[in-house]
Amino acid sequence: ATPLVKVGGLADVAGELPRALARYGVDVQLALPFYPGLKAELAGLRPLATVEVPRPDGVQTATVHALEVDGRRVWLIGGEPIDAAPAVYGAPEQDAAKFTFFGIGALQACRSLGWEPEVVHAHDWHAAPSLAWMRTASFGWDRTPALLTVHNLPYMGAGGEAALAEYGLRPADDPHLPDWARRLPLPLGMSHADWITTVSPSYAGEIQTPAFGCGLEAFLASRAGRLRGILNGIDPRVWNPGADAAPERRYATDSLEDRLTNKTALQRIFGWPEHGRTPLLAMITRLDVQKGVDLALDALEALQDVRWQFILLGRGDPAVEAQAEAFAAAHRDRAAFIPQFDPFLSRRLYAGADMLLVPSRYEPCGLAQMMGLRYGAVPVVRATGGLRDT
Repeated sequence: ATPLVKVGGLADVAGELPRALARYGVDVQLALPFYPGLKAELAGLRPLATVEVPRPDGVQTATVHALEVDGRRVWLIGGEPIDAAPAVYGAPEQDAAKFTFFGIGALQACRSLGWEPEVVHAHDWHAAPSLAWMRTASFGWDRTPALLTVHNLPYMGAGGEAALAEYGLRPADDPHLPDWARRLPLPLGMSHADWITTVSPSYAGEIQTPAFGCGLEAFLASRAGRLRGILNGIDPRVWNPGADAAPERRYATDSLEDRLTNKTALQRIFGWPEHGRTPLLAMITRLDVQKGVDLALDALEALQDVRWQFILLGRGDPAVEAQAEAFAAAHRDRAAFIPQFDPFLSRRLYAGADMLLVPSRYEPCGLAQMMGLRYGAVPVVRATGGLRDT
């Protein structure tokens, strides 16, 4: 959740949605794992409470630290399984133990600190096991409404089956789930959720079909009455070209000509000709086959006789990174690849690029295109999922 931890668009949603809900009078408590990297940044933070995370073979201890960020209360759940897997995302075998421990610890923190929610909202496979535990562990919240938001269906936590058993979680027994899915974190959580949401209306429909359902389409269709697509959004105060300190020059809808200053500043950084009429294209993404990076590179390769400049920012699949590096090396007079997650540079790209490429093969929602629209970088997208909806 921004601004504490950011790896991809879920961080923006988790960081900005609580503020939006608070404007409607909703009291939101945000829980995050206390990752080792966060511990180093918040070294002086003292624990608020200690809670027990039960397992069939004994009890683990979780610490609860609290802080306020931009007017939001945040609980940071710490403990040995989280320290043992220091990266935010890593191997599913370790991640499943880490995140299952975290989810149970967050529920126990609510009980320990006397804060009982009217709705428990879990995001993706990482938090999904907490809903199964809440329903089956004699916790006493079996009637508390549980909501699970699926940000990307194919990521189900495969490899984490053993970790679920370690915390006493039994396989799902929904007859609409295939056998292979019953021990996976995401299907298990969905089977115990009262409502399932995805992050766009189109994606909610797509995942009920064989093309996008990843083998769970029959289960999802059986839950159609409790499955909704609620479009993601961005906070226009956070994403505001009139107040953003990252670009060379700020601007608004009535001063779009000032974007040219930001464009030429980018051209100068990469040592390219500062031609105002040469289209500057940007792509800001996790490097994954899903995101269609190869489609963009192949298309640009076919446009050798057309003027363009292209900047790709992001990290991910080593094979896709290697393809991007090779492309940038072959076209260094007009292409650049920056293998980083760089929030500052991404804002400069939104504020200076003419077009933003989002050629995803599928896209539950996507936030980059919304940021492009907000900053006047025209999104060029594939008509799928949330890209179509936005």
